Amino acid sequence: MISTQRPLHGRQQGARKDRPETAAPKRIDSKALMAGHNLLMIEHMGSHYYLRMTRNNKLILTK
Repeated sequence: MISTQRPLHGRQQGARKDRPETAAPKRIDSKALMAGHNLLMIEHMGSHYYLRMTRNNKLILTK
């Protein structure tokens, strides 16, 4: 069978061309990030975002 998919040549499919490739994203444990709280406010470029942990231990990010 012949594959019709083109090789990725070092880029992940869907990766943006204007961003440099990195080895791996920074990883942080959610327990360390939340530090025992269920709500965290994140400031990004003048806007505030809220990261909330639900009773089912799901994370929800809202603006």
